[in-house]
Amino acid sequence: MSYVYSQIKVGDSESFSKTITAADILLFAAVSGDQNQLHMNDEYAKTTPFGKRIAHGALTSALIPAALTAAFPGSIYISQYVEFKGPVFIGDTITAVVTCREKKERNRVIMQTNCYNQNGDCVLEGTAETKLAKEQVH
Repeated sequence: MSYVYSQIKVGDSESFSKTITAADILLFAAVSGDQNQLHMNDEYAKTTPFGKRIAHGALTSALIPAALTAAFPGSIYISQYVEFKGPVFIGDTITAVVTCREKKERNRVIMQTNCYNQNGDCVLEGTAETKLAKEQVH
């Protein structure tokens, strides 16, 4: 569903899901410049507590704006606070869920932002402030 500020109610939620691939990690590393061996090197990652490569935390948090823009076309992303709660591995399907927590003045909303893996484990939680469109954007 596509919302504008006047339509959204506290408690309304939307989501976006994506399966994380090795190619996603390589592309994100190229774009971001984050070449941490934990993300890039299988042999090194085996020596870590995770036991294998993990996705960049910022790659996981990048799924939040995907959920926001799908539900709120024309919205402006103001701020984001996140805590990483668990690793995201290659092959994990991550679902970003955004839930309206508070409506503020000037078309702004505070959203609860969580990401879950395919097992229902929360791998990221946080909040975002977004300015929503006054009218439908097509």
